[in-house]
Amino acid sequence: MEKEVKRTLLHGWHFDRGANMAQFGEYDMPLWYPTGTKSEHLSVLTNAGIFDTSHMAVVMVAGTDSLDLLQHCFSNNMDACIGKQQNPLTSGKCVYGVFLKDNGEVIDDAIVFQIDKASYMVVVNAGMGGAISAQLLAHADRRSVNIADLTDRVGKLDMQGPLSAKILIKVLKNPEAVFDKLPYFSFKGHFDKNSSAAESVLLADGTPILLSRTGYTGEFGFEIFVEPDHFIRTWDMLIEAGKEFGLMACGLAARDSLRAGAVLPLSHQDIGPWPFLHNPWPFALAYNADFSGFTKQFIGSESLLKTDYGEYTLPFAGYDLRKVSSHDPAIVKDDAGNQIGKVLTCATDMAIGRHNDRIYSIASPDKPENFNPRGLCCGFVKTTVRLSPGQTAILSDNRRKIKVEIVNDIRPNRTARLALSGFLN
Repeated sequence: MEKEVKRTLLHGWHFDRGANMAQFGEYDMPLWYPTGTKSEHLSVLTNAGIFDTSHMAVVMVAGTDSLDLLQHCFSNNMDACIGKQQNPLTSGKCVYGVFLKDNGEVIDDAIVFQIDKASYMVVVNAGMGGAISAQLLAHADRRSVNIADLTDRVGKLDMQGPLSAKILIKVLKNPEAVFDKLPYFSFKGHFDKNSSAAESVLLADGTPILLSRTGYTGEFGFEIFVEPDHFIRTWDMLIEAGKEFGLMACGLAARDSLRAGAVLPLSHQDIGPWPFLHNPWPFALAYNADFSGFTKQFIGSESLLKTDYGEYTLPFAGYDLRKVSSHDPAIVKDDAGNQIGKVLTCATDMAIGRHNDRIYSIASPDKPENFNPRGLCCGFVKTTVRLSPGQTAILSDNRRKIKVEIVNDIRPNRTARLALSGFLN
């Protein structure tokens, strides 16, 4: 029996505004609005974009042994994951990692938020709340821990772009205090007014939210978590506050092109049922200083150290906006015409272009005069040969062939990690 397609609380809002809808991760979601993917993509680079991301799932892990359980199940070392000094995760901070099977294959990626030493919020992808809850329960053993799958019980939205903070100022009760000491991958507040979170964050109407400096675009912005009863009102409040700043509702197509240009993986597409190795995201694993082993044991760690895995996930950037379809499927060939792999993601980042063999973004401070990019295709390939940055490859599907360059990075001058204070003037 086919699963019933789910709808987020904003489904009617999307439909009434002419969104092109499609199924994604069990949910009927907006791909783009009449404004179009290019305008939505560029709005995040120039003004701000708002995304309905309440299809994602939240799992709460609480109890005196919650850290111990997460250390066993989650790939990053929460005792050594913050900053260059690898400090422990603390209340109000979050960290990215993956949940693996015993054989090192990916179940899902996630961000873990530490509410306090005995309470954590795990944010996973659409439809994965049950799977991650089951993984945690299967390894809870006799630990003192409570696991709650809050799938469809938390409203979530992303507001991304350089004007996001100015929009939030208009809707937060005490923005100065909220924005004080809020660096990248930190958060304040909680959507549950009875939470043990150290600081509360309230909207102007008194609604409690969890506000985090995270997102899936590579650009400055926030994620907001709120109780479902307040979600539509929160969305409408931000839409109204953002009118003077050019805030634009964005669909999953812009989310995909932005994350591809930011070298961020899509779970179950760029990472999935193969060993989590030889990819651009080694920071998700608890590697030691020389990458010869791990600083802790976790599910799948022994397999990762022992496996002789011969495939490589590599970022690429094209020379124009043409792309191939990874569902066609698309294959990868070397310059001699030998098939060496397949395309995982191929999107078009409309904010970048090439000039004198260098990629610039519309946000690059040193971009050429009158720089007006048409966009470049970009994404990830999985190959049986380790290609080096600067080498080229040919991607082909049933429609076209395109030449691309293997790169370390794609869209330059991304803003996600910049200090919040720089976006307030």
